[in-house]
Amino acid sequence: MPMKTVVLVHRGRGTTESDWYPWLSGMLVRRGFKVLAPQMPDADEPRISAWVQFLSEIVEIVGKETFFVGHGIGCQTIIRYLETIEKGVEIGGVFFVAGWFHLSLNSLETEEERRMADEWTGTPIDLGLAREHLPRSVALFSNNDRYVPLSDLRMFMNGLGSRIIIHPKRGHFTEDDRGDILPPLNSNSFRNYCKGCGISRSLC
Repeated sequence: MPMKTVVLVHRGRGTTESDWYPWLSGMLVRRGFKVLAPQMPDADEPRISAWVQFLSEIVEIVGKETFFVGHGIGCQTIIRYLETIEKGVEIGGVFFVAGWFHLSLNSLETEEERRMADEWTGTPIDLGLAREHLPRSVALFSNNDRYVPLSDLRMFMNGLGSRIIIHPKRGHFTEDDRGDILPPLNSNSFRNYCKGCGISRSLC
C-alpha cells in the first residue's frame, strides 16, 4: 500500500521555511506521513504553467493516499494541477489556507503585482473538472485578509464542495499576520481545523 503523503504548496513570495510550514511538515512526519514540501520555482513571480508543471513532476504517484495543503497561490496551483490528472483518479483530500480566485483591489500596489495577478485571476479554471478528483476538502479564510475577498469562499464551497472555516483576525495566515493557524498551534488544533479534508483521520 502506498505511504500516506502530504504535498505542501507554499504561497507566492514564500519559501518552504516560511510561516507555519516547518511546524506542519514536522508534525505530519512524526505522525507517519511522507511530506513533500518543494520550493516552488520563481516564487517572487509565480507563473501558472511553471508551478503546475513543477507540481506534476514532484507528485510521482497520485491517489487516495495523496493529500495536499495549499496556502495562498498554492491553493490555486493545486486546483489547476487536479485539472490535469488522469480521469477517474481520486486524491485523499485538500486543506486550502487563504486560497483565492480573485484579489482585493487595494492589495495590489505595483504594476508588477497587477501583471502577475492578472494571469492567475484571468486564466479560466474548471472547478467541476478539479472536483471530479477531489472527494473532500476544507477551505480556511480570515475576515481581515488584505488579499482575499471573502466572496471567494463561495467558489470553494459551491465549486469544490469545500467545508468552510472563517478564523477571525488572522490576515493571510503569514508570519506577519500571526501566522499560526490556531492558537496554540498543535496537532489537536490542526486536526479540528482539518476535519473533513481527509488528513485529520490519520492524526487520531
